[in-house]
Amino acid sequence: MGASYSMKGVPLVQTAPTVDQDTGEPPQHNQSLRALSHLGSGHGVSQQIFEMIGHSRFFSDFTRSDIELLARGMQIYRAEAGQALIREGEIDDYMLLIIEGQVEIVKRDRRDMLQPMTRVGPGATLGEMSMIDGEPRFATCTAVVPTTFAALSRDGMVKLILEEPSLGAKILIKLVTLLSARLRQTSHNLLHYMEQR
Repeated sequence: MGASYSMKGVPLVQTAPTVDQDTGEPPQHNQSLRALSHLGSGHGVSQQIFEMIGHSRFFSDFTRSDIELLARGMQIYRAEAGQALIREGEIDDYMLLIIEGQVEIVKRDRRDMLQPMTRVGPGATLGEMSMIDGEPRFATCTAVVPTTFAALSRDGMVKLILEEPSLGAKILIKLVTLLSARLRQTSHNLLHYMEQR
């Protein structure tokens, strides 16, 4: 296990490291990450993330300082074309930010056939729901071309909230806003589908 974070001597949370200190690999429960190339800490890509501000709703009002602090808590990975970043049904605890490349999102239907949902590129965030609620992944996200992305684990998010509360609050508000927008879009799509039947 990683460090215990506490306030006034009272332990708040016991966190697992984003990478195993002995092997440099992601924790055992993050199986999809274990199959990908781990490139190290996110500190080195803070400038690339900062340059995405105009292309990413998530980072629209982040300062350079905010992004530098956030990047320190992230880990960078590379997926080759065809490799999964996230697999439907797996239980993982991270969200990711696409830095370079393109990712296809697919979902299995009731006949167990893969149905394409969308493709996303640099600046897109994925996996927020499972990072927050710990539920199995909703869909599979696969690299269409070689793709570099930053991963933020639930434990990394907790550490950020404890050490940088204002930035942690900003990220949580962004996540809630993003998930709310997705829920509204899903509700709209469902209503449209029901009206056509």
